[in-house]
Amino acid sequence: MKVTFRIFRFNPETDEKPYYKDYEVNADPKDRVVDVLHYIKNEIDGTLTFRRSCLHGICGSDGMRINGKNMLACSILLQDLGYTDRDKTYKKPIVVEPLPGMPIIKDLVTDFTDFWKKYEAVKPYLITKTPPPERERLQSPEDVELIMEASKCILCACCTTSCPSTWSNDNYLGPAALLKAYRFIFDSRDEATDERLDIIDTPDGVWRCHTIFHCVQACPKEINITWHISQLKKKLVEREI
Repeated sequence: MKVTFRIFRFNPETDEKPYYKDYEVNADPKDRVVDVLHYIKNEIDGTLTFRRSCLHGICGSDGMRINGKNMLACSILLQDLGYTDRDKTYKKPIVVEPLPGMPIIKDLVTDFTDFWKKYEAVKPYLITKTPPPERERLQSPEDVELIMEASKCILCACCTTSCPSTWSNDNYLGPAALLKAYRFIFDSRDEATDERLDIIDTPDGVWRCHTIFHCVQACPKEINITWHISQLKKKLVEREI
């Protein structure tokens, strides 16, 4: 089938402003978006720039806005976007843009500096204060289940860049950082619960979430991020009782 990819282009070193460029390609419904981007870069326009690494939905490198929704380019087939007929020429283009709300380095590559700064702010690592045991720090199956879903986050930033609260407040920690805070606050082995709760108990922390659910819709791992944030709010309220 013939499909047109309409791709956001911007090189801050040479372009005065962003623009969109169309590429008509022959593709199969089972091709992934990232496969077509590779074809365009390798065969049509080598100046096209985008991130990708593992190509299997694990590393989170190729988060993009595809037809208006944040997705992983390696996890979306053209047929998932409604392009299913091998013998058809589609007039409606597939629009590929960078994740919104982030500075653009070039084309589809965005600057994650602020994202990582907020991620680091919640101390995303195990903190213990008691002497280590002779072997590992054990958890019950129930303890593991409590943090299992939050542990699936691949830090692609699809959730954070889909959040209206993030768009309107540059200081908001964002869904990804708060989810990581949950992952360690509810880890039975961790001993810095109050320390992390203090970090997120601010107007720019957990209380900035207004349960809009955009993060849940955008998450490629289908994590119920809003629920996890609600549990953080509940734990903060219980701490004050």
